[in-house]
Amino acid sequence: MKDKRKLYLLCYYIFSLFFLELFFRIATDAHNITTGFGLFLSIVFSLPLVFIFSVLGSVFKDDISFIISGIILFLLGFLYSSQLVYHDFFRTFYSFYSAGNAVQVLDFWKEIVAAVWANLLWIFPFFLPFVFLLVYGRKVFSFRKANFRLILYMLLGAIMFHSLSLLIVANGEREQNSAYDLYFNNSSPILSVEKLGLLTSMRIDFKRALTGWSLVLEEPLVVSVPRVKQNSSSEDSLEVTKEEYNVMAIDFEKLIDKEQNETLVRMHQYFTKIPPTKKNEYTGKFNGYNLILLTAEGFSPYAVNEEITPTLHKLVHEGYQFSNFYVPLWDVSTSDGEYVALNGLIPKSGIWSFSKSGENHVPFVLGNQLKKLGYKTVAYHNHTYDYYDRHVSHPNMGYVYKGIGNGLNIKKTWPASDLEMMEQSIKEYISEESFHAYYMTMSGHLEYNFAGNQMAAKNKEFVSHLKLTDQAKAYLATQIELDKAMAYLLEELEKAGIMEKTLIVLSADHYPYGLDFETINEFEGKDVERNFDLYKSDLIIYATGMDKTVIDKPVSSLDILPTVSNLLGLEYDSRLLMGVDVFSDAESLVLFRNKSFITEKGKYNAETKEFIGKDGMKVEKEYLDSIIAKVNQKFYYSSQIVEYNYYQFLSNLNEQ
Repeated sequence: MKDKRKLYLLCYYIFSLFFLELFFRIATDAHNITTGFGLFLSIVFSLPLVFIFSVLGSVFKDDISFIISGIILFLLGFLYSSQLVYHDFFRTFYSFYSAGNAVQVLDFWKEIVAAVWANLLWIFPFFLPFVFLLVYGRKVFSFRKANFRLILYMLLGAIMFHSLSLLIVANGEREQNSAYDLYFNNSSPILSVEKLGLLTSMRIDFKRALTGWSLVLEEPLVVSVPRVKQNSSSEDSLEVTKEEYNVMAIDFEKLIDKEQNETLVRMHQYFTKIPPTKKNEYTGKFNGYNLILLTAEGFSPYAVNEEITPTLHKLVHEGYQFSNFYVPLWDVSTSDGEYVALNGLIPKSGIWSFSKSGENHVPFVLGNQLKKLGYKTVAYHNHTYDYYDRHVSHPNMGYVYKGIGNGLNIKKTWPASDLEMMEQSIKEYISEESFHAYYMTMSGHLEYNFAGNQMAAKNKEFVSHLKLTDQAKAYLATQIELDKAMAYLLEELEKAGIMEKTLIVLSADHYPYGLDFETINEFEGKDVERNFDLYKSDLIIYATGMDKTVIDKPVSSLDILPTVSNLLGLEYDSRLLMGVDVFSDAESLVLFRNKSFITEKGKYNAETKEFIGKDGMKVEKEYLDSIIAKVNQKFYYSSQIVEYNYYQFLSNLNEQ
């Protein structure tokens, strides 16, 4: 009878994990909630854990086994509920790498408390299995020490079901974003949770964090294209001059010959086959200009209003106008958004790529490029200076960096004022002969309400008359502070007589995910499409007197670095960045976290495997397959650049 009660406990674990996984999918609005292969596979993968939990609750005496079982169910409840809150806050799931830096997240403790409170009715059910065990566990289940045979059977059960899980995955689809691809080759938290389940995704992430795992790419190289001749006599090379292409004299063949590491050899081979972008009529158009570059927290087209934010409206509509610009959301929200715009690379999933890059040679970032030319290069952030390890990444990019706590002396409000940051910082560089200033703003940060957001409260009077919901009004009020900062910047540049010699570039870190989807729909006037249109944004590239130019081709934040480098006439190698100069004749390619993409021919949804042609255009399967392969390669080689500190191996690049 007691052995039968042991089996009851095992069955209870199975039921509990099924309940937690199903409820988690409902709470996070996951795809294929109650049907589909993902839910089935998540349960199959959980069965080995069920047997292991049962063993842990069976090898000790009664009281200890009961306590262990309670701890297991409590930790499961905490794990699922904490991921729910994190997802509600950041629209992704935390990794073990991020969990190891959880102290920094406590800077947002008020917002976290608010998110917990808002999700309280969703959080409580995750602890129901624990509560039931406390109340009825001793009456229903047996916690006595099991005999050796039963423990052995449970261990064999764990091995059997784990093997079964792997067998199911191995015999399923192996295409992009399949369960096999996510389990063995690639990392995508949102899709992994959907296809494999939360516990399996976190187990894989933990293993990868311990082993230093990197992405796997099955296709080794891109399709062969004409090569830039670099001291080579190969007959199939196409000789081009340095003046015609944004390319540097890197002898990849020599690097290949002397390299023993297979991954680095493949990287050299890959980059030598990438066609560089041509120089064009925009090359060097702003040569010698000062540069002010901003990543604006939560900036979006909703923030651009001629009445409410006239300066932002002026910069968007009087500068280069990008009608098809996107800012994808990545795993580490703001930090990854900065990393993409400043480094021209796709962030590696599972780590903080920007923090990791602080250890690497980064010759192409604008700070290092312009510092080398004698510019004064400074960077500012109106939040804690070491948040996301910016005190490591930003000095490595060539900046004298200041945030709150290391030199930027502004009021400690939540969030801090962009205007005050601009007022305090601009005097430090505006009198220089040549300067480049970088800002990561903060005023536009969530939560968007008038009770806890001091920037929203400060500017409430300017939006109170609008016929919008309070959340929409609060969001606009936070962006008014950014508008004030930009107005002050333009005014000071005019006073100093250098407005005509200054280029201003501004983009968002990510879409304002602190807004409810209902509020976003309110701004849009329709239900926003969430795979592509949700990430549509505005890119500001502005200089006084510039010709009005509309750029219709698909563009993303990945293209900012090569585009600005070309406009300034900087020497860089376009093959070594994942974005392209938008003014070149290179093919447009906008990439998203789930490997969906947009080209000039249409949009491809990597989750549904659907291609939506522009104006109904049809494309050949070969074209689609080639772009999918290209996307996979960009993700892979971009991760290898940061992982291997790849630029350091290109010994004939000028040292920082």
